[in-house]
Amino acid sequence: MLTIVFGILLCVLILPFGILLFFNGGDHSQYDHPRPNPVTFKLEESAAHKNLTNLIQDERANSPKLGRKEMLAHMRLQMDDRGLAHQIDAQIKSVHADDVRGEWVVSPNSDQNRRMLYIHGGAYMVGSPRSHRLIAARMSHATNAAVFVVEYRLLPEHNRMAGIEDCRNAYLWMLGNGPNGPSNAEALIVAGDSSGGNIALSLLAWARNTRQRVADLAVVFSPQTDLTLASPSLISNTPTDVMQGESFGPIVKAPKIIRLGFSFLMHRINPKNPMVSPLLGNLNDLPPTLIQASNTEMFLDDAIRYANKANAQGSSVTLQVWPFALHVWQAFQIPEADEAFEDVSRFVTKHLRANPRF
Repeated sequence: MLTIVFGILLCVLILPFGILLFFNGGDHSQYDHPRPNPVTFKLEESAAHKNLTNLIQDERANSPKLGRKEMLAHMRLQMDDRGLAHQIDAQIKSVHADDVRGEWVVSPNSDQNRRMLYIHGGAYMVGSPRSHRLIAARMSHATNAAVFVVEYRLLPEHNRMAGIEDCRNAYLWMLGNGPNGPSNAEALIVAGDSSGGNIALSLLAWARNTRQRVADLAVVFSPQTDLTLASPSLISNTPTDVMQGESFGPIVKAPKIIRLGFSFLMHRINPKNPMVSPLLGNLNDLPPTLIQASNTEMFLDDAIRYANKANAQGSSVTLQVWPFALHVWQAFQIPEADEAFEDVSRFVTKHLRANPRF
């Protein structure tokens, strides 16, 4: 009996140290500076953004009381319905080819050999090409590219590696396939938002490491870059993040060993693995990247740390921080999104013109 009690006590004492030892990503606080100044060309919040914020808060307060599986199904359906409700000026082409599923979103007169892989967000659990048709159509217009939104496998039915493999397969497939069939991509852009931004940044390092053709550019919105949940803004911006604060706040405020354990159990991959925490990897020799984030969202410091580390290691990352904006505000029809896409257009045009291949 004493042996059993002693064994239990030993496990209780050792387990926290084991979690910290094997899952902790190390100290990246040196990349908290410099802090970018919020963009200044928008001096005040638009009425449309205020109304949207109020609508989201009302929906949170009146969300249905459902079980876990029922709530997940409800959230997926709700996101898809919102995406399908938008009128977009683009052609939609579904794809079921080999191991690749998704849809092309192609605006009029776009260059079909200039291609963008777009990886949707949704906390790795919700979202689809249908939920992100508006943002994909706006990306196509802003960049003059044919946009492929990959339908990757989601948690919890699948592990994170399944979704990552789907995005890698889509990346390789797009190099030789466009909206009208087989043809080589002349320009390749990788993009994504939130959790999709995480996968997009991871994809850049994977292509470099495996000597695949590296994307010419990347554009990511409000990315999560560190699954060890170590960024200070995860806690400091919980009260101001209308999209994520209520659901994600209790997790990041838990003790460190709880946060790390949660991250491991959710993703079924060590959270310090650069495959799921791109901040923790080698960030040299990556393509020019534009990151847009908000100074009120929880992932702010994820974006700042990634940009500062990548620039320190010789890559070129442009970080734009908006005041007051919602997490992934680019997904909505508001003036702030219009301005964001104008900057995306300028960034893509500038860097493709500077590339000697074009």
